[in-house]
Amino acid sequence: MSIKVRYFASLREKMGRVEESLAPEGIDTVADIWKVVDEGQPLPEHILCAVNMEYADPATPVRDGDEVAFFPPVTGG
Repeated sequence: MSIKVRYFASLREKMGRVEESLAPEGIDTVADIWKVVDEGQPLPEHILCAVNMEYADPATPVRDGDEVAFFPPVTGG
């Protein structure tokens, strides 16, 4: 079983990958996922996240089979 993690826009370049799968053991929240994928670094405040295609915050719980996405803020003009 696993949690799918996806990266969008400039985060794809930063992370060097489009997506990956993680085993859910020891991963309880969106913030926990970021710490695993970014070598222990806390989730930056400006990064947006979603769980199963709905906006989420760092404290949102995650479960086996979820899809978590990280993306930079969207700007336009």
